[in-house]
Amino acid sequence: MTVLPTRHRRFPSVAFAGALAMAAAMGFGRFSFTPILPGMMADLHLRPDDAGLIAAANFLGYLAGAVLAGQGWAAGRERWLALLSLLTTSLLLAAMALTSDVGLFMLIRFLSGVASAFAMIFTSAIVLAHVGLQADPRTGEQAQSIHFGGVGAGIAASSLLVFGLSHLDGVLALAGWRLDWLAGAALTVLIFLAVRRLLPAPGKSAVRHEKEPPLAWSRSFLLLFASYGLFGFGYVITATFIVTMARMAHAGPVAEFLSWFLAGIMAAVSLFAWRPVLGRLGLFGAYSLALLLAAVGVFASVGLPGIAAPLTGATLLGATFMAITAYGLRLARHLVPASPRKALSIMTVAFGIGQTIGPLAAGWLAATSRSFALPSLVAGAVLLASLILAASLWRKTV
Repeated sequence: MTVLPTRHRRFPSVAFAGALAMAAAMGFGRFSFTPILPGMMADLHLRPDDAGLIAAANFLGYLAGAVLAGQGWAAGRERWLALLSLLTTSLLLAAMALTSDVGLFMLIRFLSGVASAFAMIFTSAIVLAHVGLQADPRTGEQAQSIHFGGVGAGIAASSLLVFGLSHLDGVLALAGWRLDWLAGAALTVLIFLAVRRLLPAPGKSAVRHEKEPPLAWSRSFLLLFASYGLFGFGYVITATFIVTMARMAHAGPVAEFLSWFLAGIMAAVSLFAWRPVLGRLGLFGAYSLALLLAAVGVFASVGLPGIAAPLTGATLLGATFMAITAYGLRLARHLVPASPRKALSIMTVAFGIGQTIGPLAAGWLAATSRSFALPSLVAGAVLLASLILAASLWRKTV
């Protein structure tokens, strides 16, 4: 999908609008569940497998939304759909505070996943089209990093919000995790209003329907497809349960806050930090190194003593997951240049399946073993398998 934008907006404000939208749709709409989950589990006596079902419903909704958004029906409606999805995200965050039923939680989180995918894809279509007008490629790359860095900024903000609300006294403190959801909803409404003001209309929009040839399933692309799907499984267990793991390990409220806050801060700056590595090792090398560090982080989250476990695991998660996501998609376009849209679509499916199965498996294993150590070890092993596949591709290019 290619949007042909107007030329009358300065790209810094467009990139900032994109970052705000990503913070709301992804940082809050998709990932604020992580710091809020421990309070929900304690108050509602949710089992780990219940939490896994709720998380998996969100990722399944994201997968469905990504597939739907990739169709041609949205042509000319990108800005309207992006803003509607942001507002819907806010309403669904508020809805999480209004029930205690696992089935309703799953439905709300599924719909929230659809809204997050719509907001991310349609906002990115507008922002990246404007960024593409820049004559200087380095400036355009910086703008893309700002835009996608909004995910990490939203994660950090959600962690800070939950931590701050936990120190309230009086009647508000009794609301507990419900207040966390309502406060996130209120903040994302404010973000929606800012994005509505800053995000430009696409102007003259069109979707180009050049017919792509059938996807060429070369051995290299098949290995990348498998690696990317395994990554989706391996990263999402830590991304969903790291704060809960800190709570179960009695690491203390500060460690719980810092674990998700550090993950967000690292994710916000990660694409800037990885640029020198990308220049030195190339796409295959940077993708492989990021997978290695991600695996180390998952093993560290259960292998290190005390608060070092969640803090190290979260830091390496934040430092790698955005880079792996972005570089994996770029590699797909590199390996299948004749069918880039089909390549990105099938890669999204692989990633979505992996991250939907991950919380289900983790919840079941944690409920059985009464610990997140076993599912984390499984996730680390899966990331190593993803790394082996990626490294085999890297060797062919050096």
